[in-house]
Amino acid sequence: MGRRCLPLLLARYARVVALGRRRVFPAHERLAEHVVDFERLAEQAELLRGDDLFCCLGTTLEAAGSREAFRRVDHDYVVALARLAHEQGVRRFFLVSALGADAGSRVFYSRVKGEVEKAVGELPFEAVHILRPSLLLGAREESRPAERVGQLFGRLAGPLFVGPLARYRAVPAADVAAALVGCAESDAGGVHVHYPRPRAGRRHDPEP
Repeated sequence: MGRRCLPLLLARYARVVALGRRRVFPAHERLAEHVVDFERLAEQAELLRGDDLFCCLGTTLEAAGSREAFRRVDHDYVVALARLAHEQGVRRFFLVSALGADAGSRVFYSRVKGEVEKAVGELPFEAVHILRPSLLLGAREESRPAERVGQLFGRLAGPLFVGPLARYRAVPAADVAAALVGCAESDAGGVHVHYPRPRAGRRHDPEP
């Protein structure tokens, strides 16, 4: 998701600082990329100074290997990032969550996502924008066989989701990135939840 957001961020902001567990972006005169250890992020907190922070941090249960490891990345790292960002003067926080996020859910994945949203939303940012996309379509940086099957189903079943069910349609990752960065155009304060949908007439990203 971060790779899809970067060109849009560079088109909008005079300077972009990207933090990640490894270098993935091509060099750009207005981009400063840093490799960070999220276990020790507080030691590099000054890198978070800025106006807006866009968070695409996350993994899957399969990739994490355990519920504990998944929660560490999708909850603990994100909440720590948000708290440090606020301390460094960040005014607005933009977060990619997931459809069905609910802190009271019996489903572990949805509960973790909901708890993250709650924790971030309680921080005194000027504004928090949360995106809850359905299944993402498009190529992944790493192989995820189960998601490839889900993507196939999502493309086939998409036309069945109409009216109130439209938010359940699988959505191209590029459309989610555009929706996330597009939230920066809003001057509204407070916490806002968005349900990105496929843009009309746009085909999803090609498979690798």
